[in-house]
Amino acid sequence: MPQSRTEARRTIGSYWEASVPQVKLDRQLIGNALFDVAIIGAGFAGLSAALRLAKAGVSVCVLEAEHVGYGASGRNGGFCCLGGTKLDERRLIKKFGLEEARRFVAYQVAGVNLVAQRLDSWGVDADRHSNGEIYLAHRRKDFAGFQAEAAFLKENFGIKARVLSKTDLDAEGYGGPTFHGGLQVPYGFALNPMAYVQALADQVRRAGGKIFGKSPVTGMTRDNDRWQLETEHGFIRARKVVLAGNGYAREDAPKWLHGRTLPVMSSILVTRPLSEGELAAQGWTSDTMAADTRNLLHYFRLLPDRRFLFGTRGGIFENAQSLAAMYKRARSDFDEMFPAWAGIEAEHSWYGHVCLARNLTPFVGEVPGLGGVYAAMGWHGSGIAMASISGEKVAGLILGKLQPEDLPVALRRPFARFPLPSLRKLYLQGAYWWYGWQDR
Repeated sequence: MPQSRTEARRTIGSYWEASVPQVKLDRQLIGNALFDVAIIGAGFAGLSAALRLAKAGVSVCVLEAEHVGYGASGRNGGFCCLGGTKLDERRLIKKFGLEEARRFVAYQVAGVNLVAQRLDSWGVDADRHSNGEIYLAHRRKDFAGFQAEAAFLKENFGIKARVLSKTDLDAEGYGGPTFHGGLQVPYGFALNPMAYVQALADQVRRAGGKIFGKSPVTGMTRDNDRWQLETEHGFIRARKVVLAGNGYAREDAPKWLHGRTLPVMSSILVTRPLSEGELAAQGWTSDTMAADTRNLLHYFRLLPDRRFLFGTRGGIFENAQSLAAMYKRARSDFDEMFPAWAGIEAEHSWYGHVCLARNLTPFVGEVPGLGGVYAAMGWHGSGIAMASISGEKVAGLILGKLQPEDLPVALRRPFARFPLPSLRKLYLQGAYWWYGWQDR
């Protein structure tokens, strides 16, 4: 086995980091080792795959560039909900047919249930709350379509969504001058994602899986019947590999990834705890997780300690000037949507990467032309449930317990390469301008 060492932990200033005990720092890979399976990325997908493989007696390691919870699994808004694609149910039906669309939605529900079952069976206190999720119409015309949308979801997917008028919103604690009505979907719940991902990593360790921190994979080559994964201070040789870096994946490990995903930015701020009087002044007392109907959406929820979490989409570049502008826009949107809290300070703010695919759907399966290399990536901003179940499923494919056709067709399409990949951020800027115009 390789030697190892531990280095200092990098932090991002998130509320989640401050809300949990000091996270365990796994040792860095020093030297070389053999494993049956090597997984790149210690997030929900990578750790879920490692857990199932380790429980099946497979020797498995996870190579993480920083530490468990440093990437999107420890930075997200904590919405364990339906999603994982940018295709709504109507477009899923158009692209894949009704039965396959139903399979995919059922898969999303199963992911939510899997996370709930894990938290229960492991005895994890992850501050769960919220019975489903509510979508808030930011324009009257969006609310006008909610009745038809509720009927469509019930007829085609058996989802009993509830439509709330503006009066209903005010009465049930969803106060805000920009909300014209709501559509509540009774699936999903909110949680502390750092508490969950740390518990998941602990289960991997207990099952015999090995996690290496501070060990980014810098190269990947075929070596006879194994893949060799290079790191700064050593390498791993493994028969199978799982790509689970999502929005933090390097595009040269392997080179197949180049130009096939588009990391975009999402920012979050969390206020100080709000008093009962401050909550009443705004009229927001519900703990249901919420999002508005914009393309460049806002997502928000009242946390159990009465802090308010508010997230936005729309950042592109990660230099200091762009990050400051992104935070300024987020704060301006927060003050407009929740004017009674305009003077409330944010004690925490941070950002992370959302992984988009040109297909607008995740990919879970074996990578074409790279025998023994699998991927579980592309959650489009809703990865807690989708990544958790997909990690288990990709492990099932490796173990031979599942066949590709056991998964919904929507998950089986390999990522297509974006045209002119080097210009992705430029035409993302154009897309943001277009979405902003549409959202008016």
